[in-house]
Amino acid sequence: MRNTAKITTAVLAAGALTLGLTACGGDSSSSTDGPLIVAASPVPHAEILTYVKDNLAKKEGLDLEVKEFTDYVTPNTATQDGSVGANYFQNKPYLDDFNKKNGTDIVPVVTVHLEPLGLYSHKVKKTDDLKSGATVAIPNDTVNEARALKLLAANGLITLKAGVGNEATPSDITKNPKNLKFKELEAAQTPRSLDDVDAAVVNGNYAIESDLKPAQDALVLESPKNNPYGNFLAVKKGNEDDPRVKKLAKLLTSPEVKKFIQDKYAGSVLASF
Repeated sequence: MRNTAKITTAVLAAGALTLGLTACGGDSSSSTDGPLIVAASPVPHAEILTYVKDNLAKKEGLDLEVKEFTDYVTPNTATQDGSVGANYFQNKPYLDDFNKKNGTDIVPVVTVHLEPLGLYSHKVKKTDDLKSGATVAIPNDTVNEARALKLLAANGLITLKAGVGNEATPSDITKNPKNLKFKELEAAQTPRSLDDVDAAVVNGNYAIESDLKPAQDALVLESPKNNPYGNFLAVKKGNEDDPRVKKLAKLLTSPEVKKFIQDKYAGSVLASF
């Protein structure tokens, strides 16, 4: 059921985006002479790109256009079909899983930042206060679900089967001392579920969009040390040498962007360069 829903969402999202961009003459992204159109999640990705556009791009001779999307499917389908020239919203385990399942060939260009995954609650102040049988919402896409379970395991709430990778599901839990129940939701829905569940594991971008402050509000937060989930600029394979992409990669890893991330997000988003 979950896989069918995801495939249907991807098809519908891709179709809607293609129609919308065709009507607007969206094929400019395939030419290195036009603006570089980048698909991005609103926070923090589009905010970082907008900072680059408003403060750095002109000096570098880069014509940058930012298009915001609120899901984790459409930015990749749009990059694959050429409706946009690049995207900025995802991590490597997610992209690897997406490419494998969808037959796409999108590749990372440069890693920019990490958004630590966190466990949040409107009902308890610390994990010890979660009662037996408490319900925890977790993202339902393959990689983020595994990432959420690993966060809970790292903080002693559950134990996972030895050697489990980026496809872990609740069925891989070997010990569950609090008898936690799991509610699998689309990642964007997890912060909205906080009034209905005892706690929720929320991706950093969706936490910030929901006025949660990961560095302050999370009951537990992912460690940045040796973390494989840094978010990067990505393109369809073969477009890595596009001069516009190279300019943007340089700007996204500049000292100015690092300072912007530090000042604006105060530890809720961490520069990876």
